[in-house]
Amino acid sequence: MHYWNKLSPMFLKLIAIFSLLMSQAFAAETCSRVAIINYQEVLVDAGASKKGEGLRFYLEKDTQAKDLLNEYQERNKPTVWGAATSTIGSVMILAGLVQTNNDGNVQNKNTFILGGAVLVALSYLTSKTLQYNNETLLKSAVDQYNKRNLPQIFFTAPTEDENSGFGLGFTQEF
Repeated sequence: MHYWNKLSPMFLKLIAIFSLLMSQAFAAETCSRVAIINYQEVLVDAGASKKGEGLRFYLEKDTQAKDLLNEYQERNKPTVWGAATSTIGSVMILAGLVQTNNDGNVQNKNTFILGGAVLVALSYLTSKTLQYNNETLLKSAVDQYNKRNLPQIFFTAPTEDENSGFGLGFTQEF
């Protein structure tokens, strides 16, 4: 029990940081992206697995735009590397939690838990960063289509010039 009392604040800090990162990452996912075509709103994403699929009908008219859309969708697919690192990290956390203290190896237990948590967090943040950077491909696909085709697609994607990040606010009432 003494060991858990020392480990508890570390877990609370990790859970708090991870929940802040998760809430920011899922904030963009809760709202469906839309594009304006002929004064009508068109859903851009057909689901989590087919991002940008809602624009395929229009982007197929232009070969460059279609190729960029295909590359965008290919790069957004989950990778074996990401799945493997997340799985290894989860197994490390589980091994650290299951490990008994018979040998007095509290340090090994902490190493497994912390190492696994870091591995899972890095895998998650890497995949989200790659997905964010791939948005420029979809923007390029729409730009290529708009150069040569009608009706125009009005779609805003994040650019490098825009500030992005997350904030943490505290409120206090008197």
